[in-house]
Amino acid sequence: MPNSFSFKLGTHNDQKVIFIQFEKNYLLTQEVKSWVGHKYSKTNNSWYVPDVLFYREKFGISPEKEMSSFLASKISDFHLIQIKRNKATLQIKGYSDNTIRSYCSELIQFFIYIQPREATDLNTEDLKNYIWYCITKIKLTENSIHSRVNAIKFYYEKVLNYDKFIIEVPRPKKHLKLPKGFNIEEIKKILIATPNLKHNTILKLIYGMGLRVSEIINLKINDIDSVDMRVFIERAKGKKDRYVNLPESVLEQLRSYYLEYKPKDYLFEGQYGGQYTTRSVQQFFRKSLEKANITKKQGVHSLRHSYATHLLENGTDIRFIQELLGHNNIKTTLLYTQVTDLSLRKIISPLDKL
Repeated sequence: MPNSFSFKLGTHNDQKVIFIQFEKNYLLTQEVKSWVGHKYSKTNNSWYVPDVLFYREKFGISPEKEMSSFLASKISDFHLIQIKRNKATLQIKGYSDNTIRSYCSELIQFFIYIQPREATDLNTEDLKNYIWYCITKIKLTENSIHSRVNAIKFYYEKVLNYDKFIIEVPRPKKHLKLPKGFNIEEIKKILIATPNLKHNTILKLIYGMGLRVSEIINLKINDIDSVDMRVFIERAKGKKDRYVNLPESVLEQLRSYYLEYKPKDYLFEGQYGGQYTTRSVQQFFRKSLEKANITKKQGVHSLRHSYATHLLENGTDIRFIQELLGHNNIKTTLLYTQVTDLSLRKIISPLDKL
């Protein structure tokens, strides 16, 4: 992005927008006019575009920059430096963007709680008291507790280089959650209730290949191999590459989608270009559930669970399912056997024999 431009977040006609400021110049004006969704505000005497993820990334407007003043008002300068150190260490060690955001957010909550004390002044007993506070006072879930403990543990051991500083901090036992999915008839209803070609294709690929939402939006055109009927999933969870099988039934629809939408880089792109967002997928999926009159409180990730469950019911070997899903540990995949044990489901309750 040329240094000639500067950007400011704002609102216009009750819509969030990004105002574009630059010196009057014909070439710069033409460049702005080439951006999808551009408009001019006489009131503000400025060009602007919608405040969407695509333009935030294009202009380098990150959530961290937006939050910097808020964080400065909530935590001390010392702790603000610690957040930056923590983030840098996570990046050096190759953690995903989601994990980095999560760990830094959890650490901020911890710093807010312990102030005016500094993190380097605490001992194991102080940390136990904090976990107890999270459990009893603010009543975080088991998973949230584990996430917070992991974030704090990383900070003390990897940033401050303490030797297993909080290894003895008690953790609540994790609740064993079984994966929830849809039955075949519900899958059909969801697809029928999604007439939009792009949306329908996204859902068919998620279910038909057992993909995570992050994996479907990261797919690039070159990842699709229609000759060998395989799809390359690059740097998925755990930074693992894998191949999955492309369903034959979706191939013609995929070609129709490509001809109509003409994506340039990513297979699914947003209205203003660039990568489609997770939020957009979640939003249209919720609408599809409503149209299909399905009241289950489940997200789009349940399509992946359904894929695994239905493969298992059709007799697919659990080891192949593990490979297709990209699970590191077979124990994760074995959870599906507790959902779909056909032998157990055939057992008749003694009540039915009265």
